[in-house]
Amino acid sequence: QVQIVESGGGLVQVGGSLKLACAASGITSNYYVVGWFRQVPGKEREWVSCINSAGTTHYADAVRGRFTISRDNAKKTVYLSMNDLKPEDTADYYCAAGPTFAFRATCTSSNYRYWGQGTPVTVSS
Repeated sequence: QVQIVESGGGLVQVGGSLKLACAASGITSNYYVVGWFRQVPGKEREWVSCINSAGTTHYADAVRGRFTISRDNAKKTVYLSMNDLKPEDTADYYCAAGPTFAFRATCTSSNYRYWGQGTPVTVSS
């Protein structure tokens, strides 16, 4: 059974930093992509960033240059380091994983089959 568990959310002041973690277990595929998404209640879910098994990363324009996604394959954990946080970054952050056939699968167009429960991030001004 696949489990995706996010952690690291919390309350931070404007300009501060947080590091989210996404621990994946039970994925049997050799390769998989991991994405971070966020959602504000009442609004549509927004894609934030993703990474494939080869370590290729992509970022939404709103976070590029401030957020960094990385993965530790041995620990099956993906991290999202968030710096220079802004009030508009406030949201519930979700991690999702999707098995792929390719080591260098394009994570921006992958199917994210497994989702975590989310971790809240609040940036206060």
